Amino acid sequence: MKRIVTVQDISCVGKCSLTVALPIISAMGVETAVLPTAVLSTHTAFKEGFTFRDLTEDITPITNHWKAEKIGFDAIYTGYLGSFEQLRLVEKLITDFCSENTLVFIDPVMGDYGQLYKGFTPDFAKAMATLCGKADIVVPNMTEAAYMLDIPYCDHGYDRAYVQDVLKKLTALGAKCAVLTGVSFEDSKVGVMAYDSVTDEYFEYYNDRVDAAYHGTGDVFASTCVGALMNGKPLPTALRIAADYTADCIRATEDDPNGNWYGVNFETVIPDLLHLLNA
Repeated sequence: MKRIVTVQDISCVGKCSLTVALPIISAMGVETAVLPTAVLSTHTAFKEGFTFRDLTEDITPITNHWKAEKIGFDAIYTGYLGSFEQLRLVEKLITDFCSENTLVFIDPVMGDYGQLYKGFTPDFAKAMATLCGKADIVVPNMTEAAYMLDIPYCDHGYDRAYVQDVLKKLTALGAKCAVLTGVSFEDSKVGVMAYDSVTDEYFEYYNDRVDAAYHGTGDVFASTCVGALMNGKPLPTALRIAADYTADCIRATEDDPNGNWYGVNFETVIPDLLHLLNA
């Protein structure tokens, strides 16, 4: 059985980060170790009143114990990282635990719709770009790519040549493969474009756009992609599975009269995920 470690926060209520990554990747038959960076009562879209405990000081003792036990990982998957120190510690994690065959998959969660999330700055985006240079695969959205590359954010009206140029600039940071999520060339479709700098090949895949927005869909996508890769799927296939499953989760939530605004019903469509994985 493959074993990965995912490094991100955990919201006790709210379908994002570790509460998405752990069940999805585990359901795909991959042992999923976790390295929590913080614990929150809910994710931050619940407005004021949520609790937050920073776990940065626990990261080094945890990883030191893993080294003492000679625990290894087939992949390192990072999501939301909340400070420069956490970026530094993840870089050390990569140095300490990567073997020749370890996959480093970085989702540089920092913003959306042209804006950085609260607490992040352009300097943090530059530091994240440096960390992404250590990755095999990076999966930013258009906002995160713009901030990491220090280019203007463009949310519509672009063409394939523009997206391909952004992807090449992302791999120029050091990553072998770059994936852009939220790519759309027509109003009715949205999807992903990817570039493999080793083979100099592009890949793109789209779903029908659903007129709804939910928290945590990026985490669903990234987690599913990691799980598919650990099942031996090539990147284009893993991206297709991840895009289809994320779309299934959104549609299932839209169809549920009791669906929660704070996340998608990924649990009810896990059988669909396994079908996609085994097709």
